[in-house]
Amino acid sequence: MSLQGRTVLITGGGVRIGRALALVVAQHGADVIIHYHHSREQAEEVQSEIQAIGRTAHLLQADLGNPRRAAQLVTRARNFGPIYALVNNAAIFESLTFQQTTLDDWERHLTLNLTAPFLASQAFAASLRPGDEGRIINILDWRALRPAADHFPYTVSKAALAALTRSLAVALAPHITVNGLALGAILPPSAGKAADDIVKNIPAGRWSEISEVGKALIFLLDGPTYITGEILHLDGGRHLI
Repeated sequence: MSLQGRTVLITGGGVRIGRALALVVAQHGADVIIHYHHSREQAEEVQSEIQAIGRTAHLLQADLGNPRRAAQLVTRARNFGPIYALVNNAAIFESLTFQQTTLDDWERHLTLNLTAPFLASQAFAASLRPGDEGRIINILDWRALRPAADHFPYTVSKAALAALTRSLAVALAPHITVNGLALGAILPPSAGKAADDIVKNIPAGRWSEISEVGKALIFLLDGPTYITGEILHLDGGRHLI
C-alpha cells in the first residue's frame, strides 16, 4: 500500500495517537498537515520527524472548540495543496458521570468531538474537484457502540460521531468513502494497577500496540473504495462484552 503523492490532514496530529497516525501516513509516502491547538512544540517535533524521512509536513493551529475555526480548517489547509484524506482525530475525553456533567461540559464535548468533524468533513467534501476521490476517517471509541455510565458526554458525542460516519458515507458516495476506527486500550496509563484492571476486560488479553493502529488507518486510507460506512473496531474484542 502506498500514499505516495497524497496529502492527509490529521486533526490533533501533534500528540498521543494523532502523532502516531501522522508518522505512519508519512512512512507510507504521504505528506501530512498536522493540526494542533496548544501543542505547538510537540507538533513541531512530529514535523521534524516526518521531514527526516523525506516527506513534507505542514503545521496548522486552530481551536476546533470554536465552530467557525473548525469550518475554516480545510480551507486553510488547502493553501498547502489538494487534500486526499481527512482524519478527524482531535477530541476531549473527560471522566464525567451523567450527574456530574454540566451544560458547559456537554457543549464542549459535542462541539469538539462531533460538530468539528461535521464542519471539517463538509468543507473537505466541498474542496474536492468533480471526479476527485477522497477519504474521511473518524476516530471513534469502542464506547460509541457499547455505552456505559462513565465518560458520559464523551460517550454520547462519540456515539453521535458513529452515526455521522454512516450518514456521511451515504451522503458523500460514490467519490468519498467515510469510515470509522473505534479504538480500545491503546495507550496505557502510567499506573500498572489501572492497566491490569483494563486488560482483564479485554478478550484479547492485552493492550494494543500503537503500530496496529497505524496498520488499521493505512488500510482505511488505501484499501478498497468499496468499503464505506464501516466502523472497524481495534479494541481486542472489548465492545463484545
